Amino acid sequence: MQVSMTDATEQHRYEGRVEGELAAIAEYIRTPELVVFTHTEVLPGHEGRGVSSELVRQALDDVRRQELKVLPLCPFVAALMQRHSEAYGDLEYRSRTTITAATG
Repeated sequence: MQVSMTDATEQHRYEGRVEGELAAIAEYIRTPELVVFTHTEVLPGHEGRGVSSELVRQALDDVRRQELKVLPLCPFVAALMQRHSEAYGDLEYRSRTTITAATG
């Protein structure tokens, strides 16, 4: 199945389409240094086909191209990033205070 991803910046979400039909969304808040993923949803009729996983992968790749970090508040995005930490672990946002506390 082919999922085409677009960044619908006006709606603050990535959209995944299958055969031209909106199938999934990944909502976000963008700041100058990171993208906060807040909610991911698969629309009725598209469940169980991996649409949201493919959408999130493409969205994370887009964030990487923009040289931003990711704060995954959405449990789905957080779980995908954890499951595929070798591919996406470098994108996870770490605040300066977290880094200092961990190394200090």
